[in-house]
Amino acid sequence: MDILAMAVKLFTKNGMVASFMVLGLITFIAYKMGSLTKGRVHGSAIAIFLGLVLAYFGGSVTGGSKGIADIPLFAGMGLVGGAMFRDFAIVSTAFGADLREIKKIGLRGVASLFIGEFICLVAGIAVAYPLGYTSAVDLVTIGAGVATFVVGPVTGAALGASSEVIAISIAAGVVKSVLVMVVTPFVAKPLGINNPQSAMAFGGIMGTTSGT
Repeated sequence: MDILAMAVKLFTKNGMVASFMVLGLITFIAYKMGSLTKGRVHGSAIAIFLGLVLAYFGGSVTGGSKGIADIPLFAGMGLVGGAMFRDFAIVSTAFGADLREIKKIGLRGVASLFIGEFICLVAGIAVAYPLGYTSAVDLVTIGAGVATFVVGPVTGAALGASSEVIAISIAAGVVKSVLVMVVTPFVAKPLGINNPQSAMAFGGIMGTTSGT
C-alpha cells in the first residue's frame, strides 16, 4: 500500500480530524487571499465562498445531498457542519460579546438590533412568499435564516420545516453575511463606522456581526 492510499484510509477512518485539517487549510488560504486585498475583502468571506464551492463540487460529483460530506474522505464535514457545532457556534458567539461595549452604545444599540432583525425577517418573507413558500413555518424559517444563518436552521428544526426550506434559510443568511463582509469596508467611511459603537449599531441594523 503506497503512502497516498494509507493517507486516504487514515483520513477516512478519522473523518473529524481530517475535516478540521481541511478547514484549517481553507482558512489559511482564505486569509492569505484576503491580505492581498489589504483588508478590503475579509478572509472569512473568502473562506465561506470557498466552502460553498466545495459543497457544490461534492454534491455534483456524488449526486448526493450533503455536499462535500458525500465524499467518504470528507465525511467528517457532516459532523463539523452539523447541529452540535452549530449550537456551539451560537453559544461561543454569545460569550464573545463585550458587555462593556454594549453598555456604551445603550438604547441605540438595542433599538438597532430589533430594527435589524425585523427588517431581515420581513425581507425574507417578502422574497419567499412570491416564490411559492406560503406556509407560516416556511416563511418564518426563511425569514429567520435571512436574520442569521445560524438561527434559520434552529427555527426550522423547532417548527418542523422541510430540509429544503432549512437549506434555503441557511443559504440566505450566508449570502447576506458575505455581502455585508464584502461591502462594509467600502461604506464604512461614508457611514461613519469608525468605532465599536457605530459598528455595533450598523451590525444590528444589518442583522449580522460579519464584517463589522
